[in-house]
Amino acid sequence: MFNLFRSPTPLLNDYSFLAVDMHSHLLPGIDDGAKTIEDSISLIKQLKGMGFQRLITTPHIMADLYPNTPEIIKEKLEEVRSALKAHNINMPIDAAAEYLMDETFGDKIAAGNLLTLPGNRVLVEMSFISPPPRLEEYLFQLQTKGYRPVLAHPERYLFYRNNFEKYRNLKARGCEFQLNLLSLTGYYGKPTKDIAIKLLKEKMINFAGTDMHHEQHAALINKALENKAFNKLIQKHKEQLQNHKFNLI
Repeated sequence: MFNLFRSPTPLLNDYSFLAVDMHSHLLPGIDDGAKTIEDSISLIKQLKGMGFQRLITTPHIMADLYPNTPEIIKEKLEEVRSALKAHNINMPIDAAAEYLMDETFGDKIAAGNLLTLPGNRVLVEMSFISPPPRLEEYLFQLQTKGYRPVLAHPERYLFYRNNFEKYRNLKARGCEFQLNLLSLTGYYGKPTKDIAIKLLKEKMINFAGTDMHHEQHAALINKALENKAFNKLIQKHKEQLQNHKFNLI
């Protein structure tokens, strides 16, 4: 029998249910994320205030625009760790990378020294204009090398919006999906939000991340919890969004 006096589910006050943020751009001066170490510290403090307990930051690696290497990323990671210690900020932070599947990605796979998320996962992205011609080949190469591909923000690839079978095919090929939280607010536009919600409804999302680059992202992600529609949406799909698969907390 329906209970007229049942208390409504309380709104979430923070993102502690995610525990880990596994997609961000917090290392200073090496991509389109944090520009200075002060930026890095500010963004990390805000993520901590939002309830995150561990960070795995993922700088871009793009052949033409951000030709980062594992060595560059690891050096910047140590710089950030030292600054956090100096500021008495207790926030564990590691680094992987967000790899654009461009014409040089096959060589990077072959070299076998990709920066990975837990479980030997590799965060990959596509151009927002079209999928890479060698997409299926890259996924096969990754898996042959023992890596597990995670596609960053699949909801943002609008060239798939009228052909959801493409998403199903990627899932069938063993590709996991990571959703950007801001996609659910409409920040990237209504079509992206619609795809994000459909992916959630079809239980195709494996992970959620902030994809935080700057102060505007931080403010919007924090404020999003005040929006009842957004809050109820992430509560409805809370189990799907939890990054418990990382087993880091």
